[in-house]
Amino acid sequence: MPLKVAVIGIGHLGKEHARIYHELGQEVQLVGLCDADASRKERADALKVPFYRNPKDLLGKVDAVSIATPTSTHFQVAREFLSAGIHTLIEKPITLKLEDADDLIDIARKKNLALQVGHIERHNPAFKRVGEIAKNIRFFEIHRLGPFNTRINDCGVVLDLMIHDLDIVLGLMKSDLASFDAVGINVLTPYEDIANVRLKFRDGAVADITASRLTPEKQRKIRIFQEDAYISMDYGSQSCKIFRKQGFGIAQESIDIEKAEPLKEELRYFVSKIVSGESLGKPDMAARNALALALQIVAAIKHNNSPEVMSGRAG
Repeated sequence: MPLKVAVIGIGHLGKEHARIYHELGQEVQLVGLCDADASRKERADALKVPFYRNPKDLLGKVDAVSIATPTSTHFQVAREFLSAGIHTLIEKPITLKLEDADDLIDIARKKNLALQVGHIERHNPAFKRVGEIAKNIRFFEIHRLGPFNTRINDCGVVLDLMIHDLDIVLGLMKSDLASFDAVGINVLTPYEDIANVRLKFRDGAVADITASRLTPEKQRKIRIFQEDAYISMDYGSQSCKIFRKQGFGIAQESIDIEKAEPLKEELRYFVSKIVSGESLGKPDMAARNALALALQIVAAIKHNNSPEVMSGRAG
């Protein structure tokens, strides 16, 4: 029997979830799309599946759902489906509050469900290759930049973009985080629109991460410096180069990468882990940890930008 799935929230990203589930074939049956915006019914019509306005109407009809609604609604929607015994994938960040994430994790554990968060870069073929190469990391330099997105209006750039890189760095590092310094400013929204954080680990490694939604052109690059090499990777082009010391010079090598669509790999992973039973009752704790750090960074930026702190600097 195929896994019956639905997508809740079929905006820019949700419609891609729908397309991919439709393309996955025999292992998955797309049984419905849901969105509060009635004009998006045409997206369901194009895939020849039922359209729903209320997520509750999907209860009893699905085995699993993708939730691609605004972040501020993630907790309420996901809690309803997890409580009903339905496997759930939530687009990142999992929630806006850590206690809400912990509540969802607790439900998934108790009900033996899959709970995955859409940290898409984990499934980027270039990153998978880098994960095999990277050893004894001493320094990260990461830039995730792009133009302003009017669809994101309930959080800042740390929860919107930087959280991808926090997830990646925490996943690659074996050492615990010791401290961090963060700066950020709001330009177009009430939230930080550009931010930089410097993470310091107990083994001495450092990660310098910049995220901006004020840059005309997209850039998603990570550079990793380790004891024997320097690795440069571009998430967008799925390309990777490694530079090694050779005599008195540096030898450059391009790494072969079999390109793929990261979102399709993410959804395949979600489905396969449900079918195999491997992810049941094992919620995505890495996503929870990335959220915890992101929220600490946001709090630090707010503190640093508070009138009291700013006036102290001026004095």
